[in-house]
Parts: sequence; C-alpha cells; structure tokens
Amino acid sequence: MAVLAVWLVGCGVHQVQAAARDQSGTFQFGGLSRTYRVHVPPGPPVGLVLNLHGGGATGVGQQGLTDFDAVADATKLVVVYPDGYDKSWDDGRAASPAARHRVDDLGFLVALVGRLANDFGVAPGHVFATGMSNGGFMSNRLACDRADVFAAIAPVSGTLGAGVACKPSRPVSVLAIHGTDDPLVPFNGGDVHGRGGISHSISATSMVDKWRSIDGCRGYPSTQELPDVGDGTSVHRFDASPCADSTEVIFYKIDNGGHTWPGAKQYLPRAIIGATTRAFDASEVIAQFFLTHARG
Repeated sequence: MAVLAVWLVGCGVHQVQAAARDQSGTFQFGGLSRTYRVHVPPGPPVGLVLNLHGGGATGVGQQGLTDFDAVADATKLVVVYPDGYDKSWDDGRAASPAARHRVDDLGFLVALVGRLANDFGVAPGHVFATGMSNGGFMSNRLACDRADVFAAIAPVSGTLGAGVACKPSRPVSVLAIHGTDDPLVPFNGGDVHGRGGISHSISATSMVDKWRSIDGCRGYPSTQELPDVGDGTSVHRFDASPCADSTEVIFYKIDNGGHTWPGAKQYLPRAIIGATTRAFDASEVIAQFFLTHARG
C-alpha cells in the first residue's frame, strides 16, 4: 500500500500525493503469462522507462543493479522491469532461449508499455528504453522496429546483432555506453557467447555510426573527457548533434571498462566481467537524456 502524504494548501484545502511505490504485475501475451515489476514515482509521472535485464538475470535483479528508482523518483519517471522468457530476450540475434522458442518479445514489450502508459497517464512520445547486455541489444531492436513508440534509447554493453536490419520509421535519440575491455560483448564486435549459443555482434562504434547515419547527424561529434577518478578507467563522451527531428546521438566510450553498469555495484569480480567505472552514474545520465529527448 502506498503511504500517503497529506498537506494543507491555502485555506484548508487538502491535497493527497502518493509516495513512491513498487508493484508487481502479470501480463498475458502470446499465450504466455509474463511478469514484471513497476516502480511508480511520487506525483504525476512525466515519462515511462523500460529497463531491460541482461541474459541470465531478472527484472528485479536489474532494478537492484541499476538503482534507477532513485533517479526516477527525482525526475518523475515510471520505470518497468520486465522478466524475459527463461531470463532472456529475443533481440534479433537468434541465439537466446527466447529466440529459440520464438517468443514475441517485441510485441510483448510494446504492448506492456502501451498499457502502462495508459494506466499512468504518460503521453505518447515520452516512452523510452534502456537495458544491459541482452537488454541493451533488445533496446536497439525496439528502436529499430518501433521508433513510433520509443523516443529515445540507452543501450549499455549491448550493440546490434550482425546482419540485424535496422530501418526505423523515424529518428530516435540514442545514448550508448560500452567498455573497451568488455569480455562478454566485445567492443570491436565479434562472437558473443550467450545462454542460447554463440551469436555475432557489430562493434560499439559501428552501432553508434549507424545511428548517426539514421538520424542524419551533421558534422563531426564533439569530444569530452570526463575527470579521472582514479579507478583505472577513463571515459570519453562523443556527442553528435544536430540531428534530424531534434534527436541526438551520444556515446560514452569507457577505456578499460568492462561488462558493467557505470556507477553501479561491481556485481561480479573484475577478473570475470571487467571494471565498473565511477567516473559517472549511468542511471542519472540516462534519465536526464530521456527527459531532454521526449517528443512533443
């Protein structure tokens, strides 16, 4: 149950605002009972964020890893953390358990955000997607196939499958984050060893270049080096703008960074997944990017 905060406004007029809360839900789609966790901020929401877990993880795990709820409360964003089929998403690479079982994740996720946007009064053009690893790949697929729904995406440690078509119906703002020492999704592209077998990914820079071309970005990207925080990583931020329809393509290249969510906990030893940079907080950066790239 939500805790209610009540205060007086003016001459004895009472207004009631629900505090932030989590609620779990079930969504019937494609003959499957799909589950999710949604975090609702205090006050009327201004947008909806789909936050997708990596392969082998869960929605609740992604909620804990990214700590996106804290920035969502500050920015008035509803965040939904769905659960993939057998802890995976069909992101187009044809190698995940979901893909092998022909699960319609594209249809499910679009239907889910549609229902939640309606439930919470989120306007069209204020729906966004982010995700980690398999969830990052899926974020890209959502933008490629349903640019009419998602105004902006932010893939972390995930690119596009080699040969996966990407011909969005309209420009989409993109903020990509990838570490150069990612041992699971190679920065330079290549083999990705997932739970469903081996797939092939394009490089992080190729993905960013593809979005710059799709969005019609002009000129060379500006470059900024973030302050060194002494954790062994260094971060360069590349900003491509102006782009069509006021979109923007931003790329955070993390030198010596691993398969991680910047600013979050080191969820596995560095020897396994590489280093987590402390130079910036990915959740904060992503939330602000979404807020500034909603469609009118």
